[in-house]
Amino acid sequence: MSHDADKLIRQLSLVAFLMAERRPLTARDVKSNVEGYSEMSDEAFARRFYSDRAELTALGVPLQSQRDEFTGEELYTLRSEHYFLDRLELDDDELAALQTALYYLEGKFAYAEPLRLALQNLALGRTGFGEPPTGTAERVRVTAPDYSPELAGRLSKIESAISKQRTVRFGYWSPRRTRPAERVVNPYALRLDDGNWYVVGHDLERDTVRTFKVSRIRGDIRFATRRERDFRVPADFDVEQHRIPRPWQIGELAGTARIAVSGDTAWWIERTLADAGTVEDGVFETEYSQVELLAGWVLRQNGRATPLEPEELRDAVSHGLARLVEAHTGDVPEPANRKRTDPRHPLPERPVGPVAPERFGVLQALLAHLLAACGEERSAVLDASELAARFTIPLEELQEHLSLLNLVNFGGGCYAVYAEHDGDVVRVEKELYGDVFRLPPKLTPLEARAIRLAIEYVGPTIAAEAHAPLARVRRKLEETFGRFDLAATTPEPRVASDEETLVRVLSQAAEKRRVVELEYLKEGDDKPSMRHVEPYTIERELPVWRVHTWDRTADGARTFRLDRMRSAQLTDEQFEPREGFDPSYLHNPRVARLLHSPVVARWKLERGAQLLTDGSALAAVPYKTEEWLLSEVFADLGETVVLEPTKLRELVARRARRLQRELLRVPSTP
Repeated sequence: MSHDADKLIRQLSLVAFLMAERRPLTARDVKSNVEGYSEMSDEAFARRFYSDRAELTALGVPLQSQRDEFTGEELYTLRSEHYFLDRLELDDDELAALQTALYYLEGKFAYAEPLRLALQNLALGRTGFGEPPTGTAERVRVTAPDYSPELAGRLSKIESAISKQRTVRFGYWSPRRTRPAERVVNPYALRLDDGNWYVVGHDLERDTVRTFKVSRIRGDIRFATRRERDFRVPADFDVEQHRIPRPWQIGELAGTARIAVSGDTAWWIERTLADAGTVEDGVFETEYSQVELLAGWVLRQNGRATPLEPEELRDAVSHGLARLVEAHTGDVPEPANRKRTDPRHPLPERPVGPVAPERFGVLQALLAHLLAACGEERSAVLDASELAARFTIPLEELQEHLSLLNLVNFGGGCYAVYAEHDGDVVRVEKELYGDVFRLPPKLTPLEARAIRLAIEYVGPTIAAEAHAPLARVRRKLEETFGRFDLAATTPEPRVASDEETLVRVLSQAAEKRRVVELEYLKEGDDKPSMRHVEPYTIERELPVWRVHTWDRTADGARTFRLDRMRSAQLTDEQFEPREGFDPSYLHNPRVARLLHSPVVARWKLERGAQLLTDGSALAAVPYKTEEWLLSEVFADLGETVVLEPTKLRELVARRARRLQRELLRVPSTP
């Protein structure tokens, strides 16, 4: 039997023995009675017992210890009421909401398996949760453009290292460096910010806590040592202190800028950039570290933001406009040749599966399911394929899992279950202590984190579709898992209550076929416009929400971003679905060819650009609207040039000249 299997039997037997005795036990009691310890030397037992206790505590199994005041020996207890799931009580609608979330995220969510296992435990003993509402899937889509087997595999390895508190080594590519450099890190937490995954941890070579973008990790992630544990997360570590700031605020702050914004742009900034500064009397004040990146943000606003101070910000905007005019006037630049190799990409690594639930948690849940199937009877027969699919266990490995459970010992030769894979079925015999494990175990912190991440992905849709207020699910989760420091290692999701309200209105309208009146601030416009639309589908593409509609005002298909909606109101007017209308009409957008200078090229490689021999980069960028593409080009301060279409080159030059004139008309603040 493998080392991992031995450990699992030992840990499950330790839990079983402590619960069965219901009295404080010494280490000597454990060594004498628990499967796997008795044949160890005292030194090996001390090491393994310490390691097992630490792992079980990290998995959410609340082992408790206290020192005997007479003998001085350490006494260990585990009360069953602290082991089983008795605090996270979800109502039926809340559970249905989370199951709907899993249905949305299937194949696009690295944490789908821990989420599935969590729901398996939450639904144990309940009926009616087999299938989520099918109407929901017709109206809501979740897309994950950056999801890949490689990304999911990296998340899985990092999660394992965080759980086991193991130091890892990995190659890390930075746009500021030519080649990947090896990093040695104690990983403390994973976080999801604006659709990007980051690992936060102690960089041992630099002796400081750093944040690494997971998509920039190159090659394999390896454990740095063979120890069972390398570090402990500091007691004062708070993942919220490592939220990724706005691009112009990364690094040491250099000052505060003042930027004039129009009334409606001010509303949009207050809604989307509240963490970056304040808006008062039409002026956006924001701290900055890199004036060029802030100047890029100003130009991205297409004239709706004008720099007032400092003077270096005005100069950066002015120089950027001059470069845009120069680069888009006259002959189209000729790109250099493409490089044959790209230093970002070493040899491809073997794909690894998404984040897997801890095997201990799988065995816990499987044991509870088998015993619950027996109920008050001594035995049960289950469909083997259905059981394997329920726990995402390969059918050929099902007996291996069952054999581990058959060996879980309560001490003194007392067992919980005997289960055997026999052809198409699994035969289950409940043993003497079987009833002890008939209840669902508490969720592990990984399973709780999977729920919380799922809420961040599709939370407003959960609230809209399943009529379960998002705050209820999150509050119960936090109340239950606060003792495992979930908040310290899992960041608070950025959930906008305004967007939750908008999703609810639009979802109801799509379901009831009702026309919606939108007040919408289009990208590139100074003022919002009123639209009457027929909503068909809602799409979540991190970090934004979109609704695909037929816009009656424009008499055409239109897609709207929810973060630009000031309001959405249901009207009394009904609509019939338009024959032949495809809400996915934007899946074939136009394409522009862009040339990025060496100054910005390395950052563009992450978005699919091709490196050229002179250090520049060439990109074919799909775009849905000209205004969006212009904002992307202007944000690079002239370091990105449109090669084609010609119409866009001319539009960039005209727009840049207009903004030059407007900048001159607005004096800087004295």
